[in-house]
Amino acid sequence: MAAKTNMLPIISKIYCSSAQGVFVVRRRPHAINGGGFVVTDCSQKVAFRVDGCGILGKKDELILRDGDGEALLLIRRKGAMVEALSIYRKWKGYALDYEGSQELVFSLKEPNSCLARTQAIRISTKRTQNKDWDFEIKGHFPDKACSIVDCKGNVMAQIGVKELEEMMASKDLYHVVVTPGIDQAFVFGVIAILDYIYGESTRC
Repeated sequence: MAAKTNMLPIISKIYCSSAQGVFVVRRRPHAINGGGFVVTDCSQKVAFRVDGCGILGKKDELILRDGDGEALLLIRRKGAMVEALSIYRKWKGYALDYEGSQELVFSLKEPNSCLARTQAIRISTKRTQNKDWDFEIKGHFPDKACSIVDCKGNVMAQIGVKELEEMMASKDLYHVVVTPGIDQAFVFGVIAILDYIYGESTRC
């Protein structure tokens, strides 16, 4: 009898699958589509979209949408004035419902490069209890060689290009493998922030 997959919903359990999820991320050019990126599954169906500054017209704000274009997650960076003297810059992810209400579901701490060069990017969720963080980024996102791991070191999602080498004539493609049971919408919300931090498709 197969072991039951533990589900870890952060935005919603409907984005947790009992099977491993393999996705392709395609960055949209700023000049044509206003930037951001589109996520497709193994059947080439659009699973998620991310709109950034070029579409929203606001800096430090991102929106994750489902395949039908409905907004799932509003992501904002905390005011820059406060952060100038802080070790971290803080991002917050708010789940959106059909009535437009917002619920804080995760926070991401981006080390201030001037003050904390060696610190990892870490994420806390509403599940966080008796610890400072739930997940962190291992590796280097600009190289598309990194993972989202939990506080025990278990890989939640892996970002890379190896499986796409034949398609990699374009640098605008990379793949993401999500572990069974992990909230896929949460994973792509985190990737949206990483994309913005490193000045890629979501940034103006």
